[in-house]
Amino acid sequence: MAESQAVLNKFAAMKGEPGERYIHIDAARGVAIVMMVVFHFTYDLNHFNFIKADFNHDPFWLNFRTLIVTFFLCLAGISLQLATGRGLNYRRYLARLMLLVAAAAIVTAGSYLVFRDSVILFGVLHFIVVASVIGLLFRHLYWANLLLGVALIIVGVQFQHEWFNALAWHWIGLASQRPATVDYVPLLPWFGVILIGMFLGRLVEAHQLLNTASQGSGGFTRFLALGGRHSLLIYLLHQPLLFGGFYLVIFFIPPN
Repeated sequence: MAESQAVLNKFAAMKGEPGERYIHIDAARGVAIVMMVVFHFTYDLNHFNFIKADFNHDPFWLNFRTLIVTFFLCLAGISLQLATGRGLNYRRYLARLMLLVAAAAIVTAGSYLVFRDSVILFGVLHFIVVASVIGLLFRHLYWANLLLGVALIIVGVQFQHEWFNALAWHWIGLASQRPATVDYVPLLPWFGVILIGMFLGRLVEAHQLLNTASQGSGGFTRFLALGGRHSLLIYLLHQPLLFGGFYLVIFFIPPN
């Protein structure tokens, strides 16, 4: 019976149908969510003048943000490969893509209301929408994704030109001046991270490196995986909840 179920699960994955999730990938995404909430909680402490921190120049906070985005996007690349590498379910793919488009629009609208002078026009969700489409062209590659990913990261980090400072080209990257926005994740160098994630996803597929079942996983791992499975919802809700909490605290205990 177990062998028959395994065959059915494998067949479903090949046809692009829903199968069991990789709990350790969900748990890793849960870790990234925790890191993101910690970062934004500290950012909000600074925004509401409870602490003094320089998120634009302090190497610690700049590197912490880079680590979080890298973690998220690498996992996004792994998930894209695992979801589409053996077959593309267009209905599920388009439904997920439209959900991301709507979420990105909500983020832009929310940032306009809160950060009028630094609206998010191409943040992490906007990037994932574009990367999810372009990434389909690379899902049948393997080691080439690793090489291309490294090359794109090098180009994105080392090459800048003032021509890309124009608003119309902000989504590409390579600008000599960072746009005035609270969240900016351009195609370069970050699509390189997606490609490396897709390479890792192909590695997982080829060598069956991860178990899809939750049996044997500890309670903490399952808790993190729960957050990872609902990462988009947490991403959209955590800042409004944090802001609401801070406004409530300020009402009773004004900052110094």
